[in-house]
Amino acid sequence: MKNALLLGFLISFAPFVYSQKVFSVDYASQADVKVFVVDYESQCDLKVFKVDYSSQAGNNDGAWFFVDYESQADKKIFFVDYESQADLKIFFVDYSSQAGWKSSSKKHLMY
Repeated sequence: MKNALLLGFLISFAPFVYSQKVFSVDYASQADVKVFVVDYESQCDLKVFKVDYSSQAGNNDGAWFFVDYESQADKKIFFVDYESQADLKIFFVDYSSQAGWKSSSKKHLMY
């Protein structure tokens, strides 16, 4: 019975587990994901839109909210200088409707 209640509780809050609240760390060794910002949309794995409020953060759909403190983040990222160092290549878009994955092959990185 307790296991069923716990499972129900976890399932009901599952959508909130994958929110995209990110924190930019100072060192690569602190990061969950190393990110490179590409110059052109065609080069990216993920198109990212920076939202203004944490409540607007998406569920692994490219809507990112940058938090002020590491403890608030779901993922810690480090911006690398070279594309070859990156786990994930992103491109910042101007509109929320443009955000999203170009390919789902790297989607697991942000879970």
